[in-house]
Amino acid sequence: VQLQASGGGLVLAGGSLRLSCAASGITFSTYTVGWFRQAPGKQRELVTFTNRGGGVHYVDFARGRFTISRDDDKSTLYLQMNSLKPEDTAVYYCVAKMGWGTSRVDDYEYWGQGTLVTVSS
Repeated sequence: VQLQASGGGLVLAGGSLRLSCAASGITFSTYTVGWFRQAPGKQRELVTFTNRGGGVHYVDFARGRFTISRDDDKSTLYLQMNSLKPEDTAVYYCVAKMGWGTSRVDDYEYWGQGTLVTVSS
């Protein structure tokens, strides 16, 4: 199984980035997939997930600024991030699990390698 995240980079505060995650080795459409992030010196935290069938969940800091989407035909997950803030600086990880989404790191079976997002003020 591989989850290959891409799209990170350096952006000014207020700017936008779109992350992608290409999955292989799993039947993508049957998995809950999502994004976690880990800022320097902080614990890994959930950003958002989407269940099979398209239901979505956002944590408070992501709601209204970030949009998760999935293309099951391409086995690819996306995260559109708008109105970025310096506190959004983190390594962003795509994840996958069977069953419903949760906020627990240990519940996710598969992790991508992470892509670094740096937001400059």
